[in-house]
Amino acid sequence: MVLIDLEKGCPEPYYTTREKPDLKDVPIPQWDLINMNKYAVMGIQYSRGCPFNCDFCDITTLLGRKVRTKATSQIIEELESLYVHKWRGDVFFVDDNFIGKRQQLKNELLPAIIDWMDKRKHPFAFNTQTSIDLVDDEELMTLMTRAGFDCVFIGIESPNDSSLAECNKTQNTGRDIVAAIKRIQRFGLQVQAGFIVGFDSDKPGVFDKLISLIQDSGVVTAMVGLLNAPRGTKLYKKLMSEDRLTIPPTGDNMDCTMNFIPKMDIHELLGGYQKVLNTIYSQKHYCKRIKTFLENYNYTNTTRLKVRYCSIKALFRSTWRIGLIEKGKIYYWMLILWALKSPRRLVLAVRLSIYGFHFRKMLENVDSQMTELVATSSNEYNPVDQG
Repeated sequence: MVLIDLEKGCPEPYYTTREKPDLKDVPIPQWDLINMNKYAVMGIQYSRGCPFNCDFCDITTLLGRKVRTKATSQIIEELESLYVHKWRGDVFFVDDNFIGKRQQLKNELLPAIIDWMDKRKHPFAFNTQTSIDLVDDEELMTLMTRAGFDCVFIGIESPNDSSLAECNKTQNTGRDIVAAIKRIQRFGLQVQAGFIVGFDSDKPGVFDKLISLIQDSGVVTAMVGLLNAPRGTKLYKKLMSEDRLTIPPTGDNMDCTMNFIPKMDIHELLGGYQKVLNTIYSQKHYCKRIKTFLENYNYTNTTRLKVRYCSIKALFRSTWRIGLIEKGKIYYWMLILWALKSPRRLVLAVRLSIYGFHFRKMLENVDSQMTELVATSSNEYNPVDQG
């Protein structure tokens, strides 16, 4: 409509529609506009929307609960385009919940990707985002690993069922989360996960429970954030009605701020949050978590773990930075000596150790922010003008 009116020379000042765009009209990205050598991963999208409706999440607000997908032929054409442009390596399916249409995945998309990957000799390794109920579908997990998926990001959020029920995270409630994660790992899928503190139902003991869940499950990459309420979400409207939103009513659950007043004392909440981050990313706990993961992970199903020159180079570089200079290096050496029993296990141990090094560097900045926030924060706030 905009383009037609522009062509006629009479554009309107405002356009709106309730219709969601048809993904079958999305063109293939023009990859030659970028230098692929500057990227660690390429992105591709199969679907938009999510069948769930968690109170704090704005996915359904933006993209709807009805899952819309591209055609299988579109995805294969996009993969072929990446291949032709000489990309080799990680490809991230950026879908907010990749498994929104399971039967379509199992009957159409994944078999087609398996065929294409076989013909092209497995040039890519895929990762994506799913809900925890992936664990309930053995056929789907098997097809995903056969297609080349080796990692999934899952929103776990909290170890407390009361907090999960509070935010309408129904797919997570009543589960043994540790057992579910380990089952997914045994199918050859590394589980990265998101966690949140700051729910009204959270009590001071939640921090230790969260540390235990992360350590026991072997979730090496654990993204822990403070609860925030994006505009338009059910949580935002609830907090607005309770006069608990702050000014400005924005926030980011990874920038150490919240956009509402929590029920837990703010000093206790920020201190507990800092304790979780400093514990799980310490060398001792991080290396132990890598070992827990690798002991359970069925990496025999993966196609990407090949000992190459770059892997050997990474080993020597990490040995210098992590094994000789960094504090807590004894835990790194204990992990490497244990992993030497298997070259494939060693590749993953080195790679994840390097990730941990970068996480700890990032955490140094977070620590300085958190120390200042804990010292200056109070439960006083300016309510949003509801007019």
